Amino acid sequence: MAEHTTATTRVSVLGAGNWGTTVAHLIGQNGIPVTLWGRNEESCAEINEQRRNSRYLKGLELSEHITATTELAKAVEEAELLFLVIPSQAFRSVCADLGDLVRPNQLAVHATKGLELGTGRRMTEIIRAETCLRQIGVLSGPNIAREMCAGKPAGTVVASRFPRVIEVSREVLKSHQLRVYGNTDVVGVELGGTLKNIIAIAAGMATQMELGENAKSLLITRGLSEIARLGVALGADPMTFSGLAGIGDLMVTCASPLSRNHRVGAALARGMSLKEAVDSLGMVAEGVKAAKIAEQLTGELGLRAPLMHAVYRVLYDGLTPAEGLRELMTGAVQEDIDPSLTRAAATKKR
Repeated sequence: MAEHTTATTRVSVLGAGNWGTTVAHLIGQNGIPVTLWGRNEESCAEINEQRRNSRYLKGLELSEHITATTELAKAVEEAELLFLVIPSQAFRSVCADLGDLVRPNQLAVHATKGLELGTGRRMTEIIRAETCLRQIGVLSGPNIAREMCAGKPAGTVVASRFPRVIEVSREVLKSHQLRVYGNTDVVGVELGGTLKNIIAIAAGMATQMELGENAKSLLITRGLSEIARLGVALGADPMTFSGLAGIGDLMVTCASPLSRNHRVGAALARGMSLKEAVDSLGMVAEGVKAAKIAEQLTGELGLRAPLMHAVYRVLYDGLTPAEGLRELMTGAVQEDIDPSLTRAAATKKR
């Protein structure tokens, strides 16, 4: 049962994968007509005719208010609010296609938890570079798509410098099952949603290796410290990482076997190669690429990030998960609370 309806906002979701389909469903279940764009004609036909997306959300029924299309122009031309849910490495090419289709008065929110390989660019930076869209934001948080599509309760964050972007996004998304919070720290929300995927790979390894709850707690807390350290160095508010887009997202991604990155880590710990682990998933695991970008950024900035470095080494240098754990446990121990984060938080308060 929908909590509300909004007839005046025309909404389109670009990207008919796991999360994009779920975002469209969450909007549609509020009684709001939503256009869902995808490249695959069979998937779009299945959504329109059977209310299913069996490739990504097998067994779950989708809202009758979704209309799927493979025509990008059709999805964009009348929309007032666009949700871009495109894998990070295809994000720029889709934005380039959008360049001649969008208008400056349209609102746009991306829900991609990744950075661009090679440039390290955040998705909002790519939107600004490739389109005339300026009223933009990011959707992120502890959001396992399948759970949410199945009607289980959750919270999410929309971050933007534009209050209207937050207000309109909240209006179309909020329901009896979804609480939508606002934030102005776009950088922090984007980086929290991206970097946690690297830590989730480590958590998947730990789960498969049966290292216990203490070890997983160690990974999550030290992982959060590394995320915040890199995030603050790139301009984020340290307090963002104590919210839903920080510790909230990190906890669920590290704990849930439904998490794609967690599953990749578990597959690696079972002895699969990286290619085998990714192929077995059948979906994009953003942490695989994010680990490479984080390795580059922490090196350039001179930051310590031993956990993210160990994940990178397992993924790309042939280190086994057991060897990665050994390196972590025998490395030098620093302060529990990074003094640089304490100083950054105090500066923000002034």
